[in-house]
Amino acid sequence: MIKNHIRKPLLVLGLFLFALLSFDLMAHGVDESTRVFLQNNTGVQFFPFMYIGAKHMVTGYDHLLFLVGVIFFLYKSRDILLYVSMFTLGHSLTLLLGVMIDIQVNAYLIDAIIGLSVVYKGFDNLGGFKRTLGYSPNAKVAVLVFGLFHGFGLATKLQEFQLPEDGLFTNLLAFNIGVEIGQFAALTFILLGISYWRKHHTFKQFSTATNTLLVSAGFMLIGFQLTGYFVN
Repeated sequence: MIKNHIRKPLLVLGLFLFALLSFDLMAHGVDESTRVFLQNNTGVQFFPFMYIGAKHMVTGYDHLLFLVGVIFFLYKSRDILLYVSMFTLGHSLTLLLGVMIDIQVNAYLIDAIIGLSVVYKGFDNLGGFKRTLGYSPNAKVAVLVFGLFHGFGLATKLQEFQLPEDGLFTNLLAFNIGVEIGQFAALTFILLGISYWRKHHTFKQFSTATNTLLVSAGFMLIGFQLTGYFVN
């Protein structure tokens, strides 16, 4: 049983995740003003693309859920930097390559795999692999590989707008820098919250409940995206 003094914040976390997942089936949706800008963009627009990248990452709940799982049990700044860098390397490569050489990937299937990455990390944090397989997969490799899929998720959304060749690489670079800025900002608040709870005696119960919610949220994402794939 979850004790009363941690039940309320966990309920808030659960409602928050549900609201995010209910808001938009496509985890990489863009608002109307951004859509209009991207459709009418010409030439180098460094700072607008950087802003769009930062905003996209902050609202990209699928990416953030995965990163929550990645850093949840990391205590050293060096380890956090290493794992986040692996993720960054992965999604930066596929974001740039996916758009520049026009690698066509079904957006629903990519987002389903991103949902799977959330399930994987929550399950791993719960010790699921050790109990079922007797060992945990290499965490660094997993973060890098899933980072590649997260990058394709970003690329598929940008490809919808058929961005002009003029200034494309510079704009993509700016978008990617923005993604990293948004990622850093979001991780700062996430780390503050997790670090605060680590000092509390309820952290073990909190960690179990939180990673269970991650697994549940990941399965919801998979279900939504596979439904979209078969319906459309």
